[in-house]
Amino acid sequence: MKKLFLIAIACLAVMMPANAQILRRIGESAARAAEGAVSNQINRKIDEGIDDAFNKNKKNKNKDAEQAEEIDDEEEATSQSSKKSKAKQPRTIEAAYSKCDFIPGDEIIFDDDLVGEQLGEFPSKWDLIGGVSEVVKFDGKMALDFQDNTTRVAPLMKNPRNYLTDEFTVECDFFAGDNSTIKEGLYSRSHYRMDFISEEDGRVMEFYWHTADVKEVQCWYTSTNGDGRSSEADISALLVDGEWNHLSISFNKRAFKAYINGTRVINIPNMKAPNYLELESRLWSDHGVNYVTNFRICKGAVPLYDRLTTDGKIITYGITFDTGKATIKPESMSEINRIKNLMDEDESLNFEVQGHCDATGSAATNQKLSQERAEAIVAKLVEMGIDESRLTASGKGSSEPIADNSTDEGRAKNRRVEFVKK
Repeated sequence: MKKLFLIAIACLAVMMPANAQILRRIGESAARAAEGAVSNQINRKIDEGIDDAFNKNKKNKNKDAEQAEEIDDEEEATSQSSKKSKAKQPRTIEAAYSKCDFIPGDEIIFDDDLVGEQLGEFPSKWDLIGGVSEVVKFDGKMALDFQDNTTRVAPLMKNPRNYLTDEFTVECDFFAGDNSTIKEGLYSRSHYRMDFISEEDGRVMEFYWHTADVKEVQCWYTSTNGDGRSSEADISALLVDGEWNHLSISFNKRAFKAYINGTRVINIPNMKAPNYLELESRLWSDHGVNYVTNFRICKGAVPLYDRLTTDGKIITYGITFDTGKATIKPESMSEINRIKNLMDEDESLNFEVQGHCDATGSAATNQKLSQERAEAIVAKLVEMGIDESRLTASGKGSSEPIADNSTDEGRAKNRRVEFVKK
């Protein structure tokens, strides 16, 4: 150790010529001291000090390395967890829809994806009851932006107070804001509300779904015997923060059911029937974001088998795609799964899967897109276990309309999938 000390001093002397003389004197003094008992004690102290410094330095380096490794591990784990979560989420939602008992209606009453609307303007297919709202493009979708603390809108219908039937379904995509833009300690509940109203009895259902820091659904409704009741459910495990989510509602004579991303959250057996609905959004914070798109109201669905035996084919609006693409939306899986079950139960059933578009866009583009969509459905059914020989894909483009392409409702009906029995 003494030799190392002397060597270190010598090195310093070389590195610091200006102080070489001082260092040499220190070196000579240390060398002479090393010969005596006192110098031995000094050397032991020096040795101990150097050893302590070395060990302390080594310990700090190890600690720093361990901390850096822990940080890297945490960042990697967070990154992997985030990637894993994002990778697993679509499959989780798809699985939920595969088991979902929601049956989308088969006759469209109202349909609005806001495509073609003017950005910054109020949408043409809605009526403003109060507040401030306009069309925006957000996260890849045209959407209705609720900008005021309380904004209330309603579908613009020919008979605005009497268009819901005894059996109907309502679907929409809504954006679930997270807390990333919320200032710490700031109360930030953002919520959506859908009121179902009877001409005779007034509001018979107030249905709320909350995002951000409160994730739940709540509803207050009037039962068939006239008394007020309530129901609620925690949806924190169902919502995907910072993403588009899907709401589905069905009403069958008196039974009301609501689903978030394919999972049923409300099941009411005896509610009074409504005649129309209104949509409201509340922002209880300047940092909230409330957006809605792909809003659809349909008359209740006829069972698949009845449709098949009556018409020899199944026309469905329950299989939907991303705008302009052949990417099947997760909520389509409930309908695709019913087709799969029907084919499992009757192995003699073979289908030509036809994709149909409205007249928007060129005929060539529509033909190509409809073919790709039909092929995507066939591929999904084959993936689920249906023999490929039982299915064929056929894109019809916009060549076989079943409604007037000059109206919004007609175009919505023409955008469909048909399973034609072979």
